Amino acid sequence: MPSRMFADRPSGQPPERGAVEALISQTRRLRGGVDAVRRDTDETDDATGRWQRALCDLAVHHLEDLGQQLSQLHDGFPPDLAEDGPAPGAPPLSDERGSLLRRVGSAEWNLLTDEVEWSAELFLIFGRTPQEGPLSLDELPSWLPEEDQPLLTAMVTDCLVDGKPIDGEFHIVRPDSSVRTLHMTGEPVLDTGGTTASMWAVVRDVSELRRSQRVLEESRDSLRFQRRIARTEHRLAVEFQEAVLPPWRGSLHLGPSGSAALDVAAHYLPADTTAQIGGAWYDALQLPGERTVFGIGELTGHGVTAASATAVLLGALRGLALAGTEPGTLLNGLNHLLETSAHPALGSALCCLFDARTRTLTWAGAGHPAPVLLRDGVLRPLKHHGGALLGASPATQFSQSGTQLMPGDLLLLCSDGLAPDCGIGSREEGGRASAIGPGHLRGRSAQECVRILAREFGREERGSDACVLAARLGD
Repeated sequence: MPSRMFADRPSGQPPERGAVEALISQTRRLRGGVDAVRRDTDETDDATGRWQRALCDLAVHHLEDLGQQLSQLHDGFPPDLAEDGPAPGAPPLSDERGSLLRRVGSAEWNLLTDEVEWSAELFLIFGRTPQEGPLSLDELPSWLPEEDQPLLTAMVTDCLVDGKPIDGEFHIVRPDSSVRTLHMTGEPVLDTGGTTASMWAVVRDVSELRRSQRVLEESRDSLRFQRRIARTEHRLAVEFQEAVLPPWRGSLHLGPSGSAALDVAAHYLPADTTAQIGGAWYDALQLPGERTVFGIGELTGHGVTAASATAVLLGALRGLALAGTEPGTLLNGLNHLLETSAHPALGSALCCLFDARTRTLTWAGAGHPAPVLLRDGVLRPLKHHGGALLGASPATQFSQSGTQLMPGDLLLLCSDGLAPDCGIGSREEGGRASAIGPGHLRGRSAQECVRILAREFGREERGSDACVLAARLGD
């Protein structure tokens, strides 16, 4: 039922059919694209996936309404809504257009005669039969929840008394106890003297649209909350893991002064996600008799539990080293510790012992890449017996290897997570090429070398945390 407020003005020209058809085609293509995106989100059931699906559902609602409204614009005023009724032989409304029209109704309340006219669609929206008749302005508020009644009263009063247009949203409770959300727009209809004669309104059932918007907002809030939790957990896990590692963060000069002193530096690189922050560790300790022990490794597991296990392992490593245990025997002890722990875990480790008096380096590994030696600008992995992972078998015995260092030599110990998909050297001779070249170790001190490596590989997206340790023998 169109408004008669501006009946004395000439009507505008109808839009060109070709332009509207083009808009309809574009809307259908967009609808198909959103459907394709929606299907892709069905594969995930986390907070992000639920938010994406809710967003797609809301977009579908808007595009469906837009498409149906453009179809009406294209076809012209529906014949079954004309004042004279449907034209003889007029085709029935399509399901698509009928769906929209069942959600949009109109009404006019005559203030002079108290007559009320409702469209058939408005009866459907209210769940009321035409035989029961339309609701008067006095009866209408009784269909609203108590908290919505003042809003409707204010809108109607502003329209009838002050001539203001209506534009508001409220809820109704239908006879079947279902609650619907309605959006009403309207305006006063003036007589020839400029006095308000009636009020005309269009009522749209926006219940499904608002439901989609609520689902979207709830999923967005859930996603934001989970991301805040993830950021907090990530920060706490990183802080806890770093607290477990040795307190020194710069260079550590170990051993006697002079060419036999070791310049040691290390760095921890956390993973991008909390789920991958775990048991990467490093350590270095000055021992009696001008000896130095240093090492690096990783434990399975992630988060606070893995960091706690790392603290236990580092305590055991230091105790065994201070007791004078050689690297191979030391790994035997760590293997027994992990295998008999209340929370068994697997781990890799590389343990090195340097004797400044003889400049002898002894090392042993458990499922970890070999140490890498930079000498005279040439980078090569030292011979390595490998060995099983710590905690894999109580019968494992770890052997050790040895070599003599020269002044200016630089040793690099690194966990697998430093350079994704590449690694440093290989677990066995003749294996894959090194991801780190001499150019990465051009620093004049161990700290400079570590800083270069952290800057170079810290930019990578990291699936797991990593450690790097450099030890340089004085010139």
